[in-house]
Amino acid sequence: MIQCPRGTRDFLPDEMERRRFYEGKLRETARTFGFREVETPIFEDSELFILRSGPNVLKELYEFKDKGDRSIALRPEMTAPVIRMFVNNMSNEPKPIKVFYFGQCFRYERPQSGRYREFFQFGAEIIGSATPQTDAEAIATASAMLKSLGLKDYRLRIGHIGVLRQRIADIGVPKERTAEVLQKLDKKLYDEARPILADMGVSDADMEALFELTETVGGTEVLDRVPGEAGDWLRQVVSYLDAMGVRDLEIDLGVVRGLDYYTGMVFEAEAPALGAEKQICGGGSYTLSELFGGEKVFSTGFAVGFDRALLALEKEGSSYDFDGIDAYVLCVSDDVRVKAAEIAASLRTAGVSADIDFMDRKMAKALKFASSARARYAVIVGARELEEGCVTLRNMATGEQTQVEIDALAGAIVRARAH
Repeated sequence: MIQCPRGTRDFLPDEMERRRFYEGKLRETARTFGFREVETPIFEDSELFILRSGPNVLKELYEFKDKGDRSIALRPEMTAPVIRMFVNNMSNEPKPIKVFYFGQCFRYERPQSGRYREFFQFGAEIIGSATPQTDAEAIATASAMLKSLGLKDYRLRIGHIGVLRQRIADIGVPKERTAEVLQKLDKKLYDEARPILADMGVSDADMEALFELTETVGGTEVLDRVPGEAGDWLRQVVSYLDAMGVRDLEIDLGVVRGLDYYTGMVFEAEAPALGAEKQICGGGSYTLSELFGGEKVFSTGFAVGFDRALLALEKEGSSYDFDGIDAYVLCVSDDVRVKAAEIAASLRTAGVSADIDFMDRKMAKALKFASSARARYAVIVGARELEEGCVTLRNMATGEQTQVEIDALAGAIVRARAH
């Protein structure tokens, strides 16, 4: 038996219904904030991701040669494709441009709980504006999205990459090696960072002060300890967030994001229910367009790890009420099957979701199947009732049955559904 590839999943009907429901919540929230949806190809030129993340990213890519001998990669994330799309198609449009997206991404890494080789990302970008209000708008959108999913416990951590970049420069780290150090600090790998910094001639005292800075965490009172322009910027971001009702947040100068293109504010959202691998959202302000042949444009964006967010909901004990269908049409005898098909078609035309028994089941088994399909009503079509222009309508929750004229059937189900 052939199985689906390692790190991928099949989504059965119940799971797909649940996923589409929560996708809808995220889309609805994004539109509420004025974002419009875009979509990019699932595969791109490999160079796009190498320019964004460096040649080491090839180890994580599903990369291959196409029939034209071009190097192609399945997208490992969606920010780079969206900015490539902006450079190609939208650079002359009025700014800021607010877009959101949802889609599959692929990374060749070891699968584990909440981490897959094929995963789904929901994100948003505000392109062409670099202000504290823009940063606050992105954070508020992300917060509203997580709230719309029904997550009860999540934490927003906000920092500013400029603080660490400045400190790293001050202690003598060459600019070309800044990203290497930031990647270690991002994962709090201090023991791995020490020999790297020592090799650059950084003193033990400066190392410890740098590590201590990444552990600077607290409420908004921590902002008093953030120096210079970065501190002023974050104070303005927090002021806007407070005005927008986003107050349950943490200032954390250890939020690094590990990517060289971030330029200012960075943030992450965590769901404690997930344990050690608890990050479900991350983003910040950045510039990428100049890497892809465009003019330098400042942007702020974020991405929600959709799979992890759904796993967090499960861990919190959140339940989803499956929708089911409005009506299941079944026949008392074979001689009414054509009429039953006509009735099912008329219900669907009227906007009533309906299925029909194809299996010639006995009444008890047909009703049992209707229940398993979560049908709200069974429409029982019998020859005797048809002579009077009626069918029997059975409420599957209560078992109550009434005779309803066929012409009034759809309206009766619609009215009952409204209540």
